[in-house]
Amino acid sequence: MSPITTHFAGLSITQLAEQFGTPVYVYDAAMIRQRVRDLAPFDVVRYAQKACSNLSILRLVREEGALVDAVSAGEIARALAAGYAPSPQDHDDDAIRAGHHPAIVYTADVFDRASLDAVLEHDLPVNCGSPDMIDQYGERCHALGRRRGVTLRINPGFGHGHSQKVNTGGEGSKHGVWHTDVADCVRRAERWGLRVTGIHMHIGSGTDMTHLGKVGAALEQVAQQVGTSVLTISAGGGLSTPYRGDEPSVDVAAYYETWNAVREQLAASLGHAVNLEIEPGRYLAAESGALLTEVRAVKRQGSVEYVLVDAGFNNLVRPAMYGAYHPIGLAPANADSSGDAIKTPAINPEASRERVIPQSAIRNPQSFVVAGPLCESGDVFTQKDGGFVEARPLPRPAVGDLLVIGAAGAYGYTMASNYNSKPLSAEVLVENGEPRLIRRAQTVEDLLQHEI
Repeated sequence: MSPITTHFAGLSITQLAEQFGTPVYVYDAAMIRQRVRDLAPFDVVRYAQKACSNLSILRLVREEGALVDAVSAGEIARALAAGYAPSPQDHDDDAIRAGHHPAIVYTADVFDRASLDAVLEHDLPVNCGSPDMIDQYGERCHALGRRRGVTLRINPGFGHGHSQKVNTGGEGSKHGVWHTDVADCVRRAERWGLRVTGIHMHIGSGTDMTHLGKVGAALEQVAQQVGTSVLTISAGGGLSTPYRGDEPSVDVAAYYETWNAVREQLAASLGHAVNLEIEPGRYLAAESGALLTEVRAVKRQGSVEYVLVDAGFNNLVRPAMYGAYHPIGLAPANADSSGDAIKTPAINPEASRERVIPQSAIRNPQSFVVAGPLCESGDVFTQKDGGFVEARPLPRPAVGDLLVIGAAGAYGYTMASNYNSKPLSAEVLVENGEPRLIRRAQTVEDLLQHEI
């Protein structure tokens, strides 16, 4: 992201902020569409909607041919509302061999009661992350006279991720069936008349090719152990996102080649074709989104200068939770970038002259800590894992300017909260040069309406 960032998806950032207010999430539809198309070599692109689950985003990825997973009764309801529909073929092995792919799959480590009821009501396929899930699902299916397939999410005993909080493999992770419990899970399934038709493995965020090779080998070993009932393998998600400017984009072709080799080896040994799924969330959504926020104060605390904005970790919690890095650019209020400087009209009520940001200030930015308005010391957007605050180079902001927090489309709005009784922000989708409100901002009245 450039130090001065005046446009998003071809539209003026200041105009977006004027039209929709701040803080506000904005998404670039064209980028989401392109990311789905990037993954076309895989048989199935199954969107992990927990990354960004607005109905308009779900409809967009459905239009591009991506299917969806759900991790709760609420996400099942979202998928249905977005037009995804279950089918009797979802449980037909012959149909799956012939190329049918279930539109919605429920995948989790547990069933809460509402989720189990919703799965059975809509007869959805299930990806089980614990042995108890098999028993709970199997008992209900048996009572209904249903003989269904299930897939198993496997924890291979190792993981990967930029933070332990996004590492989904190994003993430190709650996720998946432990790799030595596979035989027990197969027996449990058979006890209820279920069959294991797929293997899913996801070890964490930002998996590199070295780790990916280990994951593929581990998945192949598990699938061989289960046997010829396996019809589908899932590569999970975890495709890396280049949050920092010097980070490379993921090599999708190499990613596919690694997994396709596993699929082909399995198909040869099992004696039938095997479907290959990938389950991206962050990859589809992260780079498409930005959080626009207004500068409300600039102040010095000893040797450190702080830029305080109207967004906080109630809007974007990743930096506070993971020490996650997001690029940040400055959008000067009403900027005119012609000539050798960026000029803006007076933006403070007390100011009487236009403000000029010379190119030298852009080329040689100063260091600022960017923080939010919440009554919490951890409400800082520029921090490392462990809560260590760090400064970020920026041209000097002024009250009324906007900051653009980039690569915020994944695990941004979906992890937002009402902490400090802050209303949730609006969401806006930009498509074909037109911004469209896809979720109105909450009001204070919205916050209070369910309390008694």
